[in-house]
Amino acid sequence: MHNILIIFNPHAGSGRSKSFLPLIETYLNKRKITYYIAHTQSTGHAKSLVEITDLSQFDGVIAAGGDGTLFEVINGLMNKQKSHRIPFGVIPVGTGNAFARELGLLPTDWKKGIDILLQQKTKSIDIGHVQMAGSEFYFLNIMGMGFVEKVGKTSLKIKKMGKTAYTFATLWETIKLKKHPIKLTVLDVNNNIEIIDEQLVFVEVANSRYTGTSFLIAPDAKIDDGLLDVVILKKISKLKILSLFPTIYSGRHINYQEVETRKAKSITIESQTPMPLMPDGEFMGHTPVHISCKPLELELLY
Repeated sequence: MHNILIIFNPHAGSGRSKSFLPLIETYLNKRKITYYIAHTQSTGHAKSLVEITDLSQFDGVIAAGGDGTLFEVINGLMNKQKSHRIPFGVIPVGTGNAFARELGLLPTDWKKGIDILLQQKTKSIDIGHVQMAGSEFYFLNIMGMGFVEKVGKTSLKIKKMGKTAYTFATLWETIKLKKHPIKLTVLDVNNNIEIIDEQLVFVEVANSRYTGTSFLIAPDAKIDDGLLDVVILKKISKLKILSLFPTIYSGRHINYQEVETRKAKSITIESQTPMPLMPDGEFMGHTPVHISCKPLELELLY
């Protein structure tokens, strides 16, 4: 890497990311990497920084924060013409760094993240596109709704607990477990259409495998296969969901009869009343929604 732009979120990890910045800069200087750090100031700032910056002077744009920072960076990139996009990378210093797991990185593995950049290897990867009436956005990781969205909002309130926040939030939301009438229209790899119209606890549409840092929610997902993995949870008892929950860490939850998976080029989701969406740990949008895979749209530094 000759010159990189680092979008640094000082609020990531409940503000703990700031303590890593001097270490990151020292290591970058030691490895003789030329860099410019742009600090985010508020929600949406990372996206606008990428959009307004002339990226032609950089070899890569790096999201230094959590999944929310990365979500904004890739949406900023996707709002540029494809010829003006540059490879992106990750320096994980946030609470949730689910996508970083695809690179073998755990939260705060900032040094390993920089070492990956030094390899100067790139690969083309897919990205998910979400289209609603009058608006759109992209996701790199997973778009969820139903039970998982409620867990996400609850975990946000106890974010300072770190990665255990997701576990406690899941247990809390299980007490209030609900199912929702949802209609899915799934277009598969052979262009066949399947309609699923029933009561569901949650729907996850995954481009990558992990959510909540450690949950292997879509174990068969690949970031470069041109497909999205759809994971749905059907009607289930509160007691059984408690036995299912620990298996999400290993991906064995997909063996439960209440869990079904599909591989799809696109999926349309409708519900009787608008249901909120959670893309990459953020809260944005609602049903009805059309989600499609955009194959090999971005270059990842890996």
